[in-house]
Amino acid sequence: MNNIGLQMYTLREETAKDFIGTLKAVADIGYNGVEFAGYGGLEAFQLKELLQGFNLKSIGSHVSYQRLLDALDEEIEFNLAIGSRYIICPHLTEEYRVDLATWQEVFDNLEKIGLRCAEKGIDFCYHNHEFELTQQLDGMPALDKLFQSVSEKAIKVELDTCWVFDAGYDAIAYIEKYAGRIPLIHLKDIQKRENSRGLTVELGQGEVDLLAVAAAAKKAGSEWLIVEQDHCQNPPLVSIENSMNWIKKNLI
Repeated sequence: MNNIGLQMYTLREETAKDFIGTLKAVADIGYNGVEFAGYGGLEAFQLKELLQGFNLKSIGSHVSYQRLLDALDEEIEFNLAIGSRYIICPHLTEEYRVDLATWQEVFDNLEKIGLRCAEKGIDFCYHNHEFELTQQLDGMPALDKLFQSVSEKAIKVELDTCWVFDAGYDAIAYIEKYAGRIPLIHLKDIQKRENSRGLTVELGQGEVDLLAVAAAAKKAGSEWLIVEQDHCQNPPLVSIENSMNWIKKNLI
């Protein structure tokens, strides 16, 4: 069975009030790893001690594209210090994805970023939303163009299967396509809505075939299933516990 982690962005309001207490709550609920989206103002040695005390692994960190360009070595050193295996580019804002030319500049930069990470002993991944599937480049989804254009040595896949599904594509087929290059899977559920972006929901409450996703991830050799809920209809700590309960009932 895959390791089960949580993307801490789900609890962004809670961590803003009490970063340490929220981290402990995640461990108490039963997650065995966390993916950071900010470090709560802590130094690396402080965060490492907390993780050890809570028996949590640092999977890695979502680091903005601009931050990767501006302070990559600092982010690498911080993540190595807390035990992360991965640094992940979580999103591209609109100005970086206007057309093939702007995308190509991104591809070139991702190659450099990923090779620098590899030199330092950490893996670099790219996390998708739905726009990488709906925008076409050279007759293929931008996501495929990205992983075609940036070398496997430089970049791996953190596939957000929910947004693949939301964009109208087959998440299982994408997991199979990138098997061996896809260490991280975002396990997320969604209720699709007409003419608008879907609504993220607790695991088992939406339309994604989560059991098939988990099975495909295991077959593809993915290391982590990472729960994320962009917007929670219950208090977020309740939502992540409900999702963990679904996992315990159906996957563990």
